[in-house]
Amino acid sequence: MHRVTDCKASRDYKLWLKFEDGLEGSVFLGNLLDLGVFSVWRDVDQFCRAAVDSQAATVVWDGGIQFDPDILYQDLLSSMAAKEFNSPGGFPGG
Repeated sequence: MHRVTDCKASRDYKLWLKFEDGLEGSVFLGNLLDLGVFSVWRDVDQFCRAAVDSQAATVVWDGGIQFDPDILYQDLLSSMAAKEFNSPGGFPGG
Protein backbone atom coordinates (compact mmCIF):
# COMPACT_ATOMS: atom_id res chain seq x y z
CA MET A 1 0.00 0.00 0.00
CA HIS A 2 1.25 3.45 -0.91
CA ARG A 3 1.31 6.12 1.76
CA VAL A 4 0.65 9.84 1.22
CA THR A 5 3.00 11.94 3.36
CA ASP A 6 2.11 15.47 2.21
CA CYS A 7 -0.44 17.27 0.06
CA LYS A 8 -1.50 20.72 -1.04
CA ALA A 9 -4.74 21.57 -2.84
CA SER A 10 -4.83 24.57 -5.17
CA ARG A 11 -7.68 26.76 -6.36
CA ASP A 12 -7.53 25.22 -9.86
CA TYR A 13 -8.57 21.84 -8.40
CA LYS A 14 -5.12 20.35 -8.62
CA LEU A 15 -3.89 18.28 -5.73
CA TRP A 16 -0.14 18.07 -5.21
CA LEU A 17 0.86 14.84 -3.50
CA LYS A 18 4.01 13.39 -2.04
CA PHE A 19 4.27 9.70 -1.31
CA GLU A 20 6.45 7.80 1.14
CA ASP A 21 8.65 6.46 -1.70
CA GLY A 22 9.43 10.02 -2.88
CA LEU A 23 7.02 10.15 -5.85
CA GLU A 24 5.42 13.57 -6.05
CA GLY A 25 3.32 15.55 -8.46
CA SER A 26 -0.17 16.88 -9.12
CA VAL A 27 -3.45 15.31 -10.16
CA PHE A 28 -6.52 17.19 -11.40
CA LEU A 29 -9.72 16.50 -9.43
CA GLY A 30 -12.00 19.19 -10.87
CA ASN A 31 -13.69 16.58 -13.05
CA LEU A 32 -15.37 15.21 -9.90
CA LEU A 33 -17.37 18.37 -9.05
CA ASP A 34 -20.64 17.02 -10.48
CA LEU A 35 -20.45 13.70 -8.65
CA GLY A 36 -22.35 13.30 -5.37
CA VAL A 37 -20.31 14.24 -2.32
CA PHE A 38 -17.71 16.07 -4.39
CA SER A 39 -20.19 18.83 -5.25
CA VAL A 40 -19.17 20.56 -1.99
CA TRP A 41 -15.91 21.32 -3.76
CA ARG A 42 -17.71 23.85 -5.97
CA ASP A 43 -16.79 26.05 -3.02
CA VAL A 44 -13.09 25.95 -3.82
CA ASP A 45 -12.23 26.82 -0.23
CA GLN A 46 -13.69 23.44 0.76
CA PHE A 47 -11.43 21.71 -1.77
CA CYS A 48 -8.40 23.61 -0.49
CA ARG A 49 -8.92 22.16 3.01
CA ALA A 50 -7.29 18.89 1.98
CA ALA A 51 -5.14 17.32 4.66
CA VAL A 52 -3.18 14.13 5.21
CA ASP A 53 -4.62 11.65 7.69
CA SER A 54 -1.43 10.09 9.03
CA GLN A 55 -3.19 6.95 10.29
CA ALA A 56 -4.92 6.26 6.96
CA ALA A 57 -1.91 7.61 5.02
CA THR A 58 -4.17 9.35 2.54
CA VAL A 59 -5.77 12.68 1.74
CA VAL A 60 -8.99 13.61 3.53
CA TRP A 61 -11.48 16.48 3.48
CA ASP A 62 -14.27 17.65 5.77
CA GLY A 63 -17.40 15.55 5.45
CA GLY A 64 -15.52 12.26 5.31
CA ILE A 65 -14.20 12.52 1.74
CA GLN A 66 -11.04 10.49 1.26
CA PHE A 67 -9.30 8.60 -1.51
CA ASP A 68 -7.58 5.25 -1.58
CA PRO A 69 -3.86 6.15 -1.63
CA ASP A 70 -3.17 3.43 -4.20
CA ILE A 71 -5.69 5.03 -6.59
CA LEU A 72 -4.06 8.45 -6.10
CA TYR A 73 -0.65 6.88 -6.76
CA GLN A 74 -1.82 5.29 -10.00
CA ASP A 75 -3.56 8.53 -11.07
CA LEU A 76 -0.34 10.43 -10.48
CA LEU A 77 1.71 7.90 -12.46
CA SER A 78 -0.82 8.06 -15.32
CA SER A 79 -0.78 11.85 -15.28
CA MET A 80 3.02 11.90 -15.41
CA ALA A 81 3.11 9.36 -18.26
CA ALA A 82 0.56 11.37 -20.28
CA LYS A 83 2.62 14.55 -19.89
CA GLU A 84 5.75 12.72 -20.98
CA PHE A 85 3.98 11.17 -23.98
CA ASN A 86 2.50 14.52 -25.08
CA SER A 87 5.77 16.45 -24.80
CA PRO A 88 7.86 17.04 -27.94
CA GLY A 89 9.83 13.89 -28.63
CA GLY A 90 7.81 12.03 -26.01
CA PHE A 91 6.66 9.26 -28.32
CA PRO A 92 8.49 6.82 -30.57
CA GLY A 93 9.60 8.52 -33.73
CA GLY A 94 8.86 11.99 -32.23
